[in-house]
Amino acid sequence: MGRHPAACKTFAKSLWTLYSETWPAMESFGMNMQSELAMKTDEVLRVELEVFKREHRDLDEAIDALQAEGRADALTIQRLKKKKLLLKDRIAQIEDRLLPDIIA
Repeated sequence: MGRHPAACKTFAKSLWTLYSETWPAMESFGMNMQSELAMKTDEVLRVELEVFKREHRDLDEAIDALQAEGRADALTIQRLKKKKLLLKDRIAQIEDRLLPDIIA
């Protein structure tokens, strides 16, 4: 991670606050993903892809920081991991749209 432990704890707590406030939107974003992807331009998808990859890395760092702290409850860790998986699925779908698997 390369960050000071206190900074990691603060970062993890602020990230958790942000994600806990946006969780309902995160859970529902998978419902219309295919139609949503079809309507977006490749340029928009590339920007979203970078944003989602950064969020995924941030969640990974937050989970590591909370686990290193040793005082994080299992439910918090589980929720963060679930959000990380949702982001991973979203990243995979965008990558599939941008780089289709062409059978030669």
